[in-house]
Amino acid sequence: MKTIEIGPVRVANDAPLTVIAGPCQLENLDHARMIAEHMARVCADAGAQFVFKGSYDKANRTSLGGKRGLGMDEGLRILEAVRREFGCPTLTDVHAPEHCAPVAEHVDILQIPAFLCRQTDLLLAAGETRAPINIKKGQFLAPWDMANVVAKVESTGNTRMLLTERGVSFGYNTLVADMRSLPEMAKTGYPVIMDATHAVAQPGGLGGSSGGQREFAPVLARAAVALGIGGVFLETHEDPDRAPSDGPNMIRLEDMGGLVATLMALDAVAKANPVRL
Repeated sequence: MKTIEIGPVRVANDAPLTVIAGPCQLENLDHARMIAEHMARVCADAGAQFVFKGSYDKANRTSLGGKRGLGMDEGLRILEAVRREFGCPTLTDVHAPEHCAPVAEHVDILQIPAFLCRQTDLLLAAGETRAPINIKKGQFLAPWDMANVVAKVESTGNTRMLLTERGVSFGYNTLVADMRSLPEMAKTGYPVIMDATHAVAQPGGLGGSSGGQREFAPVLARAAVALGIGGVFLETHEDPDRAPSDGPNMIRLEDMGGLVATLMALDAVAKANPVRL
Protein backbone atom coordinates (compact mmCIF):
# COMPACT_ATOMS: atom_id res chain seq x y z
CA MET A 1 0.00 0.00 0.00
CA LYS A 2 1.54 3.26 -1.14
CA THR A 3 1.97 6.46 0.85
CA ILE A 4 2.07 9.63 -1.24
CA GLU A 5 4.03 12.43 0.42
CA ILE A 6 3.02 15.93 -0.66
CA GLY A 7 4.83 18.56 1.37
CA PRO A 8 3.66 18.14 4.98
CA VAL A 9 0.82 15.82 3.96
CA ARG A 10 1.05 12.01 3.83
CA VAL A 11 -1.85 10.46 1.92
CA ALA A 12 -2.44 6.75 2.44
CA ASN A 13 -5.41 4.49 3.02
CA ASP A 14 -4.08 3.77 6.52
CA ALA A 15 -2.92 7.32 7.40
CA PRO A 16 -5.04 10.01 9.07
CA LEU A 17 -7.62 11.36 6.66
CA THR A 18 -6.69 14.05 4.16
CA VAL A 19 -9.35 16.66 3.37
CA ILE A 20 -9.11 18.18 -0.11
CA ALA A 21 -11.35 21.24 0.00
CA GLY A 22 -11.94 24.60 -1.59
CA PRO A 23 -14.20 26.34 -4.08
CA CYS A 24 -15.07 24.76 -7.39
CA GLN A 25 -13.82 27.80 -9.26
CA LEU A 26 -11.29 30.36 -8.08
CA GLU A 27 -12.90 33.80 -7.88
CA ASN A 28 -10.20 36.13 -6.53
CA LEU A 29 -7.34 36.11 -4.04
CA ASP A 30 -9.35 37.43 -1.09
CA HIS A 31 -12.04 34.80 -1.61
CA ALA A 32 -9.49 31.97 -1.86
CA ARG A 33 -7.71 33.20 1.27
CA MET A 34 -10.98 33.34 3.20
CA ILE A 35 -11.88 29.75 2.34
CA ALA A 36 -8.34 28.46 2.85
CA GLU A 37 -8.05 30.15 6.26
CA HIS A 38 -11.36 28.68 7.41
CA MET A 39 -10.56 25.18 6.16
CA ALA A 40 -7.00 25.20 7.52
CA ARG A 41 -8.39 26.06 10.96
CA VAL A 42 -11.20 23.49 10.74
CA CYS A 43 -8.81 20.73 9.69
CA ALA A 44 -6.21 21.64 12.34
CA ASP A 45 -8.87 21.60 15.06
CA ALA A 46 -10.09 18.15 13.95
CA GLY A 47 -6.64 16.66 13.30
CA ALA A 48 -7.17 16.31 9.55
CA GLN A 49 -4.56 16.88 6.89
CA PHE A 50 -5.53 19.68 4.49
CA VAL A 51 -5.06 20.29 0.77
CA PHE A 52 -6.54 23.45 -0.79
CA LYS A 53 -8.36 22.95 -4.09
CA GLY A 54 -9.31 25.60 -6.64
CA SER A 55 -9.75 25.55 -10.42
CA TYR A 56 -8.47 28.36 -12.65
CA ASP A 57 -10.39 27.01 -15.66
CA LYS A 58 -13.57 24.95 -15.85
CA ALA A 59 -13.19 23.69 -19.39
CA ASN A 60 -16.06 21.21 -19.10
CA ARG A 61 -18.95 23.56 -18.34
CA THR A 62 -22.36 22.38 -19.53
CA SER A 63 -23.00 25.34 -21.85
CA LEU A 64 -20.89 27.82 -23.78
CA GLY A 65 -22.22 30.59 -21.52
CA GLY A 66 -20.89 28.97 -18.33
CA LYS A 67 -18.21 30.96 -16.50
CA ARG A 68 -14.89 29.23 -17.01
CA GLY A 69 -12.72 31.01 -14.47
CA LEU A 70 -9.76 33.36 -14.07
CA GLY A 71 -7.35 31.69 -16.47
CA MET A 72 -4.01 30.04 -15.82
CA ASP A 73 -1.80 33.04 -14.98
CA GLU A 74 -4.10 34.59 -12.37
CA GLY A 75 -5.20 31.23 -11.01
CA LEU A 76 -1.65 30.00 -10.44
CA ARG A 77 -0.75 33.29 -8.76
CA ILE A 78 -3.61 32.78 -6.29
CA LEU A 79 -2.74 29.14 -5.63
CA GLU A 80 0.90 30.03 -4.96
CA ALA A 81 -0.20 32.77 -2.55
CA VAL A 82 -2.46 30.35 -0.66
CA ARG A 83 0.29 27.75 -0.36
CA ARG A 84 2.78 30.35 0.84
CA GLU A 85 0.46 31.86 3.46
CA PHE A 86 -1.13 28.72 4.87
CA GLY A 87 1.59 26.12 4.28
CA CYS A 88 -0.83 23.68 2.69
CA PRO A 89 -0.41 21.76 -0.58
CA THR A 90 -2.56 22.99 -3.46
CA LEU A 91 -4.45 21.17 -6.20
CA THR A 92 -5.91 22.27 -9.53
CA ASP A 93 -7.24 20.74 -12.74
CA VAL A 94 -5.32 20.45 -15.99
CA HIS A 95 -7.14 19.95 -19.27
CA ALA A 96 -4.45 19.75 -21.95
CA PRO A 97 -0.98 18.14 -22.16
CA GLU A 98 0.75 21.50 -22.66
CA HIS A 99 -0.68 22.79 -19.38
CA CYS A 100 0.92 20.11 -17.20
CA ALA A 101 4.55 21.28 -16.99
CA PRO A 102 3.84 24.97 -16.31
CA VAL A 103 1.14 24.18 -13.76
CA ALA A 104 3.40 21.71 -11.94
CA GLU A 105 5.89 24.53 -11.35
CA HIS A 106 3.37 26.38 -9.18
CA VAL A 107 0.91 23.79 -7.78
CA ASP A 108 1.57 20.66 -5.72
CA ILE A 109 -1.01 18.26 -7.22
CA LEU A 110 -2.24 18.03 -10.80
CA GLN A 111 -5.82 16.83 -11.11
CA ILE A 112 -7.09 14.93 -14.14
CA PRO A 113 -10.82 15.63 -14.57
CA ALA A 114 -13.13 12.63 -14.77
CA PHE A 115 -14.13 13.31 -18.38
CA LEU A 116 -10.43 13.21 -19.37
CA CYS A 117 -9.19 10.23 -17.36
CA ARG A 118 -8.58 8.07 -20.45
CA GLN A 119 -6.81 10.78 -22.47
CA THR A 120 -3.43 9.12 -22.95
CA ASP A 121 -1.47 12.22 -23.98
CA LEU A 122 -2.75 14.17 -20.97
CA LEU A 123 -1.92 11.34 -18.56
CA LEU A 124 1.57 10.93 -19.97
CA ALA A 125 2.28 14.66 -19.84
CA ALA A 126 1.08 14.82 -16.25
CA GLY A 127 3.15 11.79 -15.30
CA GLU A 128 6.27 13.22 -16.88
CA THR A 129 6.16 16.22 -14.53
CA ARG A 130 6.81 13.81 -11.62
CA ALA A 131 4.25 15.80 -9.63
CA PRO A 132 1.58 13.99 -7.61
CA ILE A 133 -1.53 13.40 -9.71
CA ASN A 134 -5.13 13.06 -8.55
CA ILE A 135 -7.06 11.12 -11.19
CA LYS A 136 -10.83 11.24 -11.02
CA LYS A 137 -12.51 8.07 -12.23
CA GLY A 138 -14.69 8.77 -15.24
CA GLN A 139 -18.44 8.60 -14.81
CA PHE A 140 -18.33 6.02 -17.61
CA LEU A 141 -15.72 3.68 -16.09
CA ALA A 142 -15.93 0.65 -13.86
CA PRO A 143 -13.56 0.94 -10.88
CA TRP A 144 -11.38 -1.95 -12.08
CA ASP A 145 -10.83 -0.08 -15.36
CA MET A 146 -8.71 2.42 -13.44
CA ALA A 147 -5.87 -0.11 -13.50
CA ASN A 148 -5.35 0.79 -17.17
CA VAL A 149 -5.29 4.50 -16.30
CA VAL A 150 -2.73 3.85 -13.58
CA ALA A 151 -0.55 1.88 -15.99
CA LYS A 152 -0.38 4.82 -18.39
CA VAL A 153 1.00 7.14 -15.71
CA GLU A 154 3.31 4.47 -14.30
CA SER A 155 4.86 4.09 -17.76
CA THR A 156 6.41 7.54 -17.22
CA GLY A 157 8.07 6.39 -13.98
CA ASN A 158 5.66 8.44 -11.86
CA THR A 159 4.05 6.46 -9.04
CA ARG A 160 2.67 9.43 -7.10
CA MET A 161 -1.05 8.98 -7.71
CA LEU A 162 -4.37 9.39 -5.92
CA LEU A 163 -7.51 7.79 -7.37
CA THR A 164 -10.82 9.53 -6.82
CA GLU A 165 -14.37 8.19 -6.99
CA ARG A 166 -16.98 10.75 -8.05
CA GLY A 167 -19.97 8.66 -9.02
CA VAL A 168 -21.01 6.80 -12.14
CA SER A 169 -23.65 7.74 -14.70
CA PHE A 170 -27.05 6.28 -13.87
CA GLY A 171 -29.52 7.19 -16.58
CA TYR A 172 -29.84 10.80 -17.70
CA ASN A 173 -28.62 13.74 -15.54
CA THR A 174 -27.99 11.41 -12.61
CA LEU A 175 -25.00 9.87 -10.84
CA VAL A 176 -24.89 7.09 -8.29
CA ALA A 177 -22.05 6.36 -5.86
CA ASP A 178 -21.09 2.71 -5.46
CA MET A 179 -18.98 2.32 -2.33
CA ARG A 180 -17.58 -0.94 -3.69
CA SER A 181 -15.50 1.15 -6.09
CA LEU A 182 -13.29 2.39 -3.24
CA PRO A 183 -11.89 -1.02 -2.23
CA GLU A 184 -11.79 -2.01 -5.90
CA MET A 185 -9.58 0.97 -6.80
CA ALA A 186 -7.49 0.39 -3.68
CA LYS A 187 -6.41 -2.93 -5.21
CA THR A 188 -4.06 -0.84 -7.38
CA GLY A 189 -2.11 -0.08 -4.21
CA TYR A 190 -2.75 3.67 -4.43
CA PRO A 191 -4.64 5.88 -1.97
CA VAL A 192 -8.31 6.35 -2.79
CA ILE A 193 -10.30 9.55 -2.34
CA MET A 194 -14.07 10.06 -2.21
CA ASP A 195 -15.36 13.14 -4.03
CA ALA A 196 -18.58 13.50 -2.06
CA THR A 197 -19.69 16.77 -3.65
CA HIS A 198 -19.40 15.93 -7.35
CA ALA A 199 -20.99 12.55 -6.66
CA VAL A 200 -24.27 14.34 -5.82
CA ALA A 201 -24.19 16.51 -8.95
CA GLN A 202 -26.89 16.19 -11.60
CA PRO A 203 -24.89 16.72 -14.82
CA GLY A 204 -26.73 19.11 -17.13
CA GLY A 205 -29.74 18.77 -14.86
CA LEU A 206 -30.69 22.45 -15.04
CA GLY A 207 -30.54 22.57 -18.82
CA GLY A 208 -27.73 25.09 -19.21
CA SER A 209 -25.87 24.00 -16.08
CA SER A 210 -25.63 21.11 -13.64
CA GLY A 211 -27.95 20.63 -10.71
CA GLY A 212 -27.18 18.82 -7.49
CA GLN A 213 -28.36 17.59 -4.12
CA ARG A 214 -25.88 19.07 -1.65
CA GLU A 215 -27.81 17.68 1.31
CA PHE A 216 -26.52 14.21 0.42
CA ALA A 217 -22.83 15.14 0.13
CA PRO A 218 -22.18 14.69 3.88
CA VAL A 219 -23.99 11.35 3.72
CA LEU A 220 -21.65 10.04 1.04
CA ALA A 221 -18.59 11.48 2.78
CA ARG A 222 -19.46 9.74 6.04
CA ALA A 223 -20.17 6.43 4.33
CA ALA A 224 -16.89 6.48 2.42
CA VAL A 225 -14.70 7.57 5.34
CA ALA A 226 -16.14 4.76 7.45
CA LEU A 227 -14.34 2.33 5.13
CA GLY A 228 -10.91 3.73 5.98
CA ILE A 229 -9.74 5.61 2.88
CA GLY A 230 -6.98 8.07 2.06
CA GLY A 231 -9.03 11.21 1.77
CA VAL A 232 -12.24 13.01 1.02
CA PHE A 233 -12.79 15.74 -1.60
CA LEU A 234 -15.29 18.42 -0.60
CA GLU A 235 -16.01 21.58 -2.53
CA THR A 236 -17.25 24.41 -0.35
CA HIS A 237 -18.46 28.00 -0.60
CA GLU A 238 -19.83 30.56 1.83
CA ASP A 239 -22.90 31.05 -0.39
CA PRO A 240 -23.22 28.09 -2.78
CA ASP A 241 -26.34 29.43 -4.44
CA ARG A 242 -24.32 32.39 -5.72
CA ALA A 243 -21.18 30.43 -6.66
CA PRO A 244 -20.10 30.66 -10.31
CA SER A 245 -19.80 26.87 -10.71
CA ASP A 246 -21.28 23.74 -9.12
CA GLY A 247 -23.19 25.61 -6.43
CA PRO A 248 -26.02 23.04 -6.13
CA ASN A 249 -23.65 20.32 -4.91
CA MET A 250 -21.22 22.36 -2.76
CA ILE A 251 -21.31 22.28 1.04
CA ARG A 252 -21.80 25.56 2.90
CA LEU A 253 -18.55 26.73 4.45
CA GLU A 254 -20.21 27.25 7.84
CA ASP A 255 -21.09 23.53 7.93
CA MET A 256 -17.60 22.25 7.23
CA GLY A 257 -16.35 22.37 10.83
CA GLY A 258 -18.95 19.95 12.12
CA LEU A 259 -18.62 17.68 9.10
CA VAL A 260 -14.82 17.43 9.25
CA ALA A 261 -14.96 16.69 12.99
CA THR A 262 -17.44 13.89 12.34
CA LEU A 263 -15.34 12.52 9.49
CA MET A 264 -12.23 12.42 11.67
CA ALA A 265 -14.11 10.53 14.37
CA LEU A 266 -15.24 7.98 11.79
CA ASP A 267 -11.73 7.84 10.33
CA ALA A 268 -10.23 7.01 13.72
CA VAL A 269 -12.64 4.14 14.25
CA ALA A 270 -12.16 2.83 10.71
CA LYS A 271 -8.39 2.84 10.93
CA ALA A 272 -8.32 1.29 14.38
CA ASN A 273 -10.43 -1.54 12.98
CA PRO A 274 -9.39 -1.66 9.32
CA VAL A 275 -11.31 -3.30 6.54
CA ARG A 276 -8.90 -4.86 4.07
CA LEU A 277 -8.90 -2.51 1.06
